[in-house]
Amino acid sequence: MNSRVHPKYKTRYRVTNWAEYDQALVQRGDITLWISPEAIKAWTAKPSGLRGAPRKYTDLAIETALTLRLLFRLPLRQAEGFLISLLDLMELSLEAPDHTTLSRRSKSLNAKLVPIVSKKPIQLIIDSTGLSIVGESEWAAAKHGGRGKRGWRKLHIGVDRAGMIRAQILTDSSGDDATTGIKVIKKTKGKVASVTGEAAYDTVAIYDQVGFRGARVVVPPTRTASVTGGKPRSKERDRTILRVAQVGRLRWKKESGYHQQGTVENAFFRYKSMLGDRFHARGLAAQKTEVAIGCKILNRLLGSGGPRSVALAR
Repeated sequence: MNSRVHPKYKTRYRVTNWAEYDQALVQRGDITLWISPEAIKAWTAKPSGLRGAPRKYTDLAIETALTLRLLFRLPLRQAEGFLISLLDLMELSLEAPDHTTLSRRSKSLNAKLVPIVSKKPIQLIIDSTGLSIVGESEWAAAKHGGRGKRGWRKLHIGVDRAGMIRAQILTDSSGDDATTGIKVIKKTKGKVASVTGEAAYDTVAIYDQVGFRGARVVVPPTRTASVTGGKPRSKERDRTILRVAQVGRLRWKKESGYHQQGTVENAFFRYKSMLGDRFHARGLAAQKTEVAIGCKILNRLLGSGGPRSVALAR
């Protein structure tokens, strides 16, 4: 029986650094925790000189608590208790932010991805996935016996060939992939060599934005795509459509390197398997902070060691 999961036309790969990668996977389960001297010094906020009550904790302290909460999937009160015990075991004279402070500050915390320095141009792969939420209306419907419909939001990310997340944006479930994809491309720092995406990104606007970055587009045209009559709106898109019609969709995917799309799918798998497929936070502002911290966690874990794969000869 032919496998539909691993069809014959798919290229097979072999991990060349299995020993190092295996050890990196083991290290991801290490729960040894420490707080650097720099973080200890920057834990308590300094007086701002402005009117009103000053902040007691810096953004670093709030992000540390929210990172532990997300990583260990804790409610806010349990996250507060976890951090209190952690600071006590370390014999540090630091106070842990209470759960109300974490809830309030998570709505305005500016958690940014750490810039990744790359000497080579980035081969960017973009896609989106859904993360479920349980809002007030869904909870009320379930509580009172109604047909509560679970809501969800879209997480759009752009990753490089190594799987490192270069940019991320959170939108409502109705967020358009192509429109948000342009924003993801704009947020990506550094020189971009190519942008790979699914057929949902087959728009002239995507081709224009990628062309503005001096990169090439690796996006399969939609099934109903046709070349433009008269002056083409996008010459590169027309060339892709003609090439797919000439050699077929499967061969085009192989010769164009479209198989890299699996890298972003792997990133979504890591996010949902490690951090969960639903939000802990309720409001949109806090959810944006949560996914930003989640992407930082994934980059940190992948930065400790990842697989290096080579294609096997057929």
